[in-house]
Amino acid sequence: MASASCYTCLCTTTRIRREPRRIEFFQGTLENTSEIEDARLFDTTLRDGEQTPRTSFSYEDKREIAALLDDMGTHVIEAGFPVNSDAEFEAVRDIAAASSTDVCGLARVVEEDIEAALDSGVDMVHTFVSTSDVQLQDSMHATREEAQERAVEAVERVKEAGVECMFSPMDATRTNEGFLHEIVAATVDAGADWVNIPDTTGVATPTRMTHLVESVVETVEETDPDARVDVHTHDDFGLATANALAGYEAGASQSQVSVNGIGERAGNAAYEEVVMALESLYNIDTGIDTTQITALSRKIEQKSDVPVPGNKPVVGKNAFAHESGIHAAGVIENSDTFEPGVMTPEMVGAERELVLGKHTGTHSVRERLQEAGFDPTDEEVREVTRRVKDFAAEAQRVTMSELRKFAREVGVKQREEVQA
Repeated sequence: MASASCYTCLCTTTRIRREPRRIEFFQGTLENTSEIEDARLFDTTLRDGEQTPRTSFSYEDKREIAALLDDMGTHVIEAGFPVNSDAEFEAVRDIAAASSTDVCGLARVVEEDIEAALDSGVDMVHTFVSTSDVQLQDSMHATREEAQERAVEAVERVKEAGVECMFSPMDATRTNEGFLHEIVAATVDAGADWVNIPDTTGVATPTRMTHLVESVVETVEETDPDARVDVHTHDDFGLATANALAGYEAGASQSQVSVNGIGERAGNAAYEEVVMALESLYNIDTGIDTTQITALSRKIEQKSDVPVPGNKPVVGKNAFAHESGIHAAGVIENSDTFEPGVMTPEMVGAERELVLGKHTGTHSVRERLQEAGFDPTDEEVREVTRRVKDFAAEAQRVTMSELRKFAREVGVKQREEVQA
């Protein structure tokens, strides 16, 4: 039987890589995963993530989060909106000065915004303008022509300063497609290095996202083959991660994500979900140290005051937890039976857990008793299992303290007692 350490080991120093047997082991959806050749991650936790209602990061919070994102190898960190306040400007400036990765500052297509972003010393300025008719008419109060003119001027100013530039046609997925391609071509022609396609209100589906991104990639390549495309997806219908991956499959080189998926309304594509899908399902080496993902998630949960649901993919407390007797028995024998196999808890710096409850079976109880130093007989395991189930059926949580109590009541001997 596998040792207890197999189920509780927490890896903190060595990056766990995928096993070569992956394709041999898992057929079907995992057999052909060459749709994406390269993928970068643009983290917007400190900008869009902070726009989560009732969330505010302090200067110290921002520096601490940025340092961890930098250490993990995140490709771009959008540190904030420099023109927003003096404190925001200082945070962006100091993060840009301290980070080894590229740091980005957000700016509207407004001179004051652009100059503040440039003055902050960021490596990239991300400038944006509304392009959907509903936002142009009822938010910006501008025409398409005016929006395009301001966008081109903003891009030209950033490039004149010698700084990398990203342009976003905000609300792209609700924008007239002809106008979308027109403004994309105009800004790329003006020097934009990146065009971001934002699904600002989360209305795209993976198929529609694929078609839209494919067409934008074609427009960008025709205008400037060196310019690249990324996507920014929101989770209003729970499709943000799927749409981000669809963007990659359609030719985008990068997606914008936030840790734990925090952000406006229902949030953004989750950093941890996109990274691990790329690593484990598409077999892409993102270059990101995935073993720090759980620690990063916990830090954002604490700083943002947005709880991570137990069933949250990758980082939820139940992501690698097993209670059902059939599942626990299978995982004890071989964790690939009831886990993805291509993503292990060690890969994300987490621990596997065998949970005791009313669905618990004898395999799990035996494993936990042995972890606690007991040496039970088969009959004792069955009796302790009965007590665990009865106790849990009353909606009470079964802790290791309760398990030890049941073991003592049943008369299970501990190993040192047997040896004596």
